[in-house]
Amino acid sequence: MRSVTPSLALFAPYERAHPPRLSVVGTVKLRNNKDEGMANVKRLLDTVAAHPLVRSRQRVQDHAEVLTPAWLVDDMLDLVKAESERVESRFLEPACGTGNFLIRVLGRKMATAKARYGRSIFEKRHHMLLALMSIYGIEIQGDNVAECRRNLLVLFNGYVGSEVGDEWHRAAAVVVTANIVQGDALAMITHRGEPIVFPEWGYIGKGKFQRRDFRYDRLAGPEVFEPVRSYAPMTASQIAESAEEQQDA
Repeated sequence: MRSVTPSLALFAPYERAHPPRLSVVGTVKLRNNKDEGMANVKRLLDTVAAHPLVRSRQRVQDHAEVLTPAWLVDDMLDLVKAESERVESRFLEPACGTGNFLIRVLGRKMATAKARYGRSIFEKRHHMLLALMSIYGIEIQGDNVAECRRNLLVLFNGYVGSEVGDEWHRAAAVVVTANIVQGDALAMITHRGEPIVFPEWGYIGKGKFQRRDFRYDRLAGPEVFEPVRSYAPMTASQIAESAEEQQDA
């Protein structure tokens, strides 16, 4: 598993025999929490932390799949602690698996948004959606992609207080579908053989987000960054309504 940020922090974790230990993301305190959403967050973190690192010998042979333990993820993120907790910093995991890295990065960002904007439900929700927009992943196996997206949505819903089917959940679903892609990070193509395209999201204030789409292979090349598509500013509601237009990657 590897994790890359635009600040060129490159992780190449080594796997070593070590019993997994459960830990809480960032500064979030989950003890004695009566809120169902946050209880779901705690269950998610505990469940992912307790997952076996190897699902099957065949998957290791076919895809070199060995998941990264939660304790190691936290230790690595602490090396770039400020960036991992900054709401708008972008993280790309090119072999994201079920989201072991990404959910813990998102948890740190959510804790920051909650602490900074907690007095305003409006700003808190919009900055928490921005935090989700800053999380990107590529994964070659479709079952892992689906699980990673679900895990990120559970975490988002728990912090925001949204429910399946409501406006914020649907907007978040659009974001994770666009940001978590099934494909080959080395070849820079999707499982359909098309160039990987990632959206660049930004919050421009007053409840409006901007989006521009870029080809992944061109971001790594010498060409001037040119978006393949630009969108008019959108509210969370408009993002939620765009789900029908978005092709599942």
